Amino acid sequence: MKNRLGYLVVLLAATAACSRTVSPQPIESERRLPFYDSADFTPQWPAPGASTEHRIRPFRLIDQRSEPFTEADLGGRIAVVDFFFTTCPAICPLMATSMADVQKAFLDDDRVVLLSHSVTPDTDTPEVLAKYGEAHGVVVDKWKLLTGAKGEIYDLGRRYYFVDEDLGGTRNEDDFLHTENFILIDGQRRIRGIYNGLSPDSIRSLIADIKVLEREQVTAERKS
Repeated sequence: MKNRLGYLVVLLAATAACSRTVSPQPIESERRLPFYDSADFTPQWPAPGASTEHRIRPFRLIDQRSEPFTEADLGGRIAVVDFFFTTCPAICPLMATSMADVQKAFLDDDRVVLLSHSVTPDTDTPEVLAKYGEAHGVVVDKWKLLTGAKGEIYDLGRRYYFVDEDLGGTRNEDDFLHTENFILIDGQRRIRGIYNGLSPDSIRSLIADIKVLEREQVTAERKS
């Protein structure tokens, strides 16, 4: 009897110890993404109700159908952004494959749009972009291939998306813009993430983070 009682005491003590040391698993629906407002991509966590000052400015570009595309056409959608050129033999085809994976994940989701900006707009005309899109499975209503004035594209890429400034140093329009980075912006054109477009793990993180933003957007709409 004493042995059984001793065994029961030990068992209860072990159970109590386990209950004290095991932490609950994080709830995915409670996860939040930071904001980024500088080229060093230091995460910012505003207090509830606050907003970051940095937003992608108004712009006017042209898509692969020769139609104008502006910030108004985002329509409050979440956007994944990159910068490429059609004759790139190295990283751009791999980036296109990664963007195609994101397109597949959100193909029927009207809250998400993909934006690929050409960094050689003089040669990447809408006709060239359209052929490139056909070769890479681009769905034109989901994935916009954008061209326009070089100064406009480079200014957006460097001063607003910070797409290659995180590499260190200050660049200007004469410096070629060439980076594998993908940028995630929310429906208010605020930067919420940066990802390596060549890394499958990073793309999986991007897809997961888009879903976090979608939940954030739904919550905000319910409160408004």
